[in-house]
Amino acid sequence: MAGKEKEEGGISSSTCNSNPNLPKPRRLKGHVDTTSSCIASRHRPRVIVTSGEDGRVCWFDMRCNHVSQLAMDVSTQPISSLSFNSGNEDMIYVSSGKEIRCFDVRLATREWKPLENYNYNKEEINQITCNSKSSFLAAADDGGEVKIIDIRQQCLYKTLRAGHTSICSSVQFLPWRSWEVISGGLDSTLLMWDFSKGRPNKVADFGLIDVSSSMAGQCLNPAFIHAIAVPEVDMLDKLDKVCAVARGDGVINLINIESEMAAIKSKSSLSSRKGSQSRSKDGSSTGNVDPYQNGKKRLHLDYTLGGHTAAVSALAFSTFGERGKFIISGGNDKLVKVWNWSSYPDAGSSDRNDGILHLNINVPRKVNHLCTIPADTDNLVVCDTSKVVKVYSVT
Repeated sequence: MAGKEKEEGGISSSTCNSNPNLPKPRRLKGHVDTTSSCIASRHRPRVIVTSGEDGRVCWFDMRCNHVSQLAMDVSTQPISSLSFNSGNEDMIYVSSGKEIRCFDVRLATREWKPLENYNYNKEEINQITCNSKSSFLAAADDGGEVKIIDIRQQCLYKTLRAGHTSICSSVQFLPWRSWEVISGGLDSTLLMWDFSKGRPNKVADFGLIDVSSSMAGQCLNPAFIHAIAVPEVDMLDKLDKVCAVARGDGVINLINIESEMAAIKSKSSLSSRKGSQSRSKDGSSTGNVDPYQNGKKRLHLDYTLGGHTAAVSALAFSTFGERGKFIISGGNDKLVKVWNWSSYPDAGSSDRNDGILHLNINVPRKVNHLCTIPADTDNLVVCDTSKVVKVYSVT
């Protein structure tokens, strides 16, 4: 019985942020192997789609029972990522190995044949995502490259290379910058790209140890970037233009992208004028400035705030209630954490806010992916290393 209860998951009793009255999760069945990815429909409330290492895509309507309403066997290889066509959610993109396939769910059949095939990536794809205008698809791969595909013209638009020196694990379009994507990799580097020109700008190198931060005790674990998340378009009115970064040392960073880029440009401008700067009597330059002295430092959500003690593998901004109020993280420590990051108004403040961790959820296995649903209940979907998808209620 104890083993069965552990498999079904529950809420940790080791933290004051736990809710012992939270019901056991719903268990969605349809996969026959490890679940790998999940996405929630924006236009059809309570519809989610999951994928697995069984090469299957399962559609669930949360208003119905616990069994998949539609199972699509689309590949003989594991599926690494899913993305809706943002303008038509009957169209879904699926990455498997080095290939991306597009399917129309309305063409239900026993043998699913893709409407489109894209084979531009030379290495295994880790994540795909479609931009809000339904014009481009980005694919991040093991070779450190990001392919930008023009899905209207059905052709390769641009290859983003010479940025990452290791696996590119995650990529997202920036909803407030029409021609830019942001990517993270196992080189611990966060890059912003103008994909019309193929040029990278380094936003942050998390491989550099910040001795002033509280994460110094975790410096022996590489700060690889495993996942990134950005707010959706309709969240920007209330949220800063931020990016959430899930790291291999258990830390989650919230950084203001615009502030970071402004600091980089300011530093670059100062460097370009170095030859004309006045110098003090000892020969030192008087033009150097701290790029963060006029802005907020990055917000670290780490173990001192009740954070993860192993690699963070999944991140999402909440779509339930006040959209974007929470950041949801999942990790290899078999924990899902709900962060009330909006209650932390000044990331540069030295004050520690013990209430920033809203909820701590024990899950039975390591977390592979998660997403949220804009509903009052059954609003957090978790894919772990089992074949059963778990759905929790977060308030």
